[in-house]
Amino acid sequence: MAGHTAERVTLARLPSGVALETTVHTYEGEENGPTLYVQAAQHGREINGTEVLRRFHEEIDPAALAGRIVAVPVADPLTFDRVSYTTPERIDSVNPNMNRVWPGDDEGTLHERMAATLWEYASDADAIVDLHTGSPDMLTHVVFMEGDRASRELAEAFGTDLLLSEEAGDDASAEWEERNFGGKFRVAATREGIPSITPELAHNKEVVEDAVETGLEGLLNVCRHLGALAETPVDNGDPALARNHLGRVDATDSGLFVVESGHELGDRVEAGDRVGTLYDPATYEVLQEVETDRDGVLYALTRESTVCGGGTLLSVALLRE
Repeated sequence: MAGHTAERVTLARLPSGVALETTVHTYEGEENGPTLYVQAAQHGREINGTEVLRRFHEEIDPAALAGRIVAVPVADPLTFDRVSYTTPERIDSVNPNMNRVWPGDDEGTLHERMAATLWEYASDADAIVDLHTGSPDMLTHVVFMEGDRASRELAEAFGTDLLLSEEAGDDASAEWEERNFGGKFRVAATREGIPSITPELAHNKEVVEDAVETGLEGLLNVCRHLGALAETPVDNGDPALARNHLGRVDATDSGLFVVESGHELGDRVEAGDRVGTLYDPATYEVLQEVETDRDGVLYALTRESTVCGGGTLLSVALLRE
């Protein structure tokens, strides 16, 4: 393809001396324009973003492009090969989650070195899309940093039925710091002045057609929004704007969770809506009457019935407008 290059890049080296590599695709337009950086599969089981980039490659015509697009379909080969969310402790015991170490450190742990290598490409961008994949129990949505207007506009252009703003730093709850969210790729990039979004394309470990279609149209919309493509963005869902409060309803104990309501992902709910019951499977004792904790949009609801104490049962996003 004219205007396209694919470069094998060494992210880091394993103890054996084997190079840990990935492929960086670059699409150079014939006219000057913005630079967009997009990556997928920071978490190796989250593969729908990788499929989005394959289809994007088939669809994009560099001759019709203004500017440059840099795409990395497998940001973390270590977790991709293991179909896992994090690396084994032996490989990076300090930072097993790549999405907590940005912008990385070229003299740090394995994941910090990998992030630092990719940051060299990302830091030159005018906008960033970090494609992720939620679970089968989660509604497809896009996350952006609360208060960053350019990132919000990027999310609005991408589309989906739910746009989630996430408070950061001192504006966020204590849980935000406890979970080291300051090291997320999107957060680090936004703080460097690069508008950034994280689309969460529902379902992991399997290519799900509607999630991939939403992701592809969303990515093309971002290109249109930035002026990299001449067309205007098209409808890609019926977006509701909400805030990700990091809250959720957790299991108070271990047991068997039975969903006993007709609520579906994306439904508007009110505080106190009944969702189901957590039982002791051996004694049949009711351990928890599970209800929504606030008004908003139900965007996560576990369907895996065997749960451990503290496990998430459901999440509700707070509607903003």
